[in-house]
Order: sequence, then structure tokens, then C-alpha cells
Amino acid sequence: MTKITLITGAGRGLGRNTALSVARQGGDVIITYRSSAQEAQAVVAEIEAMGRKAIAFQLDSSDVTAFTPFAERLRTALRETWQRETFDRLVNNAGYGEYALIEKTTEAQFDGLVNVHFKGVFFLTQALLPLIADGGRIVNLSTGLTRISYPGYAAYAAVKGAVEVLTRYMAKELGGLGIAVNTVAPGAIETDFGGGVVRDNPELNKQFAEITALGRVGVPDDIGPMIAGLLSEDNRWVNAQRIEVSGGQGL
Repeated sequence: MTKITLITGAGRGLGRNTALSVARQGGDVIITYRSSAQEAQAVVAEIEAMGRKAIAFQLDSSDVTAFTPFAERLRTALRETWQRETFDRLVNNAGYGEYALIEKTTEAQFDGLVNVHFKGVFFLTQALLPLIADGGRIVNLSTGLTRISYPGYAAYAAVKGAVEVLTRYMAKELGGLGIAVNTVAPGAIETDFGGGVVRDNPELNKQFAEITALGRVGVPDDIGPMIAGLLSEDNRWVNAQRIEVSGGQGL
């Protein structure tokens, strides 16, 4: 049976690359997007051009009240598109960057990061659990900044650290269903994340490249295929792990 993967925030960046990588490996894909329906539909079209099925849903990952109705829409789509009651793999990718030194961080900035990166991941996964097939997979996205520090990312990294702890608890509690849960922690990547700060700031790009063993920052093609591989049956025994994909950043 074809595996179905749901990837949040997959209209662009790492989410988009992961969706395409899953499709290239023969999977079908459900993506969510927050605001750009056009970008999301472009991803759907790319996946369909590979001969795979794909659909896109609008979802604000910070709005917990939206998760139950989303789960119901998803249940209907699974029946209509795949004649199934469940999907197989969840990638909690949706997120954004926020740069501010600790002394300058506002409560609104802090709450925004918590709501998307931690509270959203916790309660969206909770809402979707009845729809995840036994033996499924969950991947939560973290960051290399939970292991090394860079001024201005304290709140963002701290929230991602909470996700890493949550991953271990998910793995423990969902193990009885055969669901493996892992964290993928990318290093600095050239995307539009955080306003394209790594991609478009030559000095910052150079700084991260200099502290990376392989001598450069990452690109989406370094991450998406790795996540797709982690979701495969070849890695079914990998569970409760934080896997950093950074080219050896900060060694």
C-alpha cells in the first residue's frame, strides 16, 4: 500500500523539498500552508507530475482551535482520495524564524514562537493521532541551535529544545502503536526562512560556513531527502533520536 505523508508548512523551503523527496520515493503527500495557496498548489502540481497523489490544506499552525476541524477535513479527504481512514507519516515542519537578543525579546515574539513551534506541534499531533496508522512515523523539526548557540536565537532555540524533549515522550507513549518518533535538527540552511537571513546575508553565510566541517552552509536538497529516508521502512528501528543534519556545524 502506498504510504501517505502529511507535511506541515510545505509550500516552500524545507517542507517543499521534503514533500518532493517523499514523492520521488513513491509516496503520496498531503501538505499544509499558512498563507500562500499559489505556492502550495505549485508543489501539488509538481508531485502530481511525478504520478503521485497530493492535496493541500490551509492551516495556521499557531491556531489550536483550527486543529479539530482540520482533522475532520483530513478524514474526509483520506476517504475521498485514498479510500482510507488513516495516513502513515507526519512531519511537523511548519515554522518561522525570529531574531532578537534576550534583552530585546518581547512577550509577543516569545509567545509566537511557542505557539507555532511547540504548542502547535503538541496539539496538532494530538488531534491527528486517531488518523495515524499503527506502525507510522512522526518527524519533528528542530535546529542545530539547540546544540550550539548564536546570539539572537535564544527564544527560538529554547522552544526547539522543548520539541526535542517532546519527541522522546512521544516515542515512549506511542511505541505501543508501533509509531516511531524522531527529531531532525538542520544546521544553517539557505532558504527564505527568517527572511532569508542565511541565504541572503553573505557575512552570516560565511560565518556559519567557517564553523562547518564540510565548509559550507546547507541547501534544501541536503535535508528533504534525509527526512524522506528517515520515514522509510529502511529506518524503522530508528526511534526517539535527535538527528542533526548540519554538515558538521560547530564541531
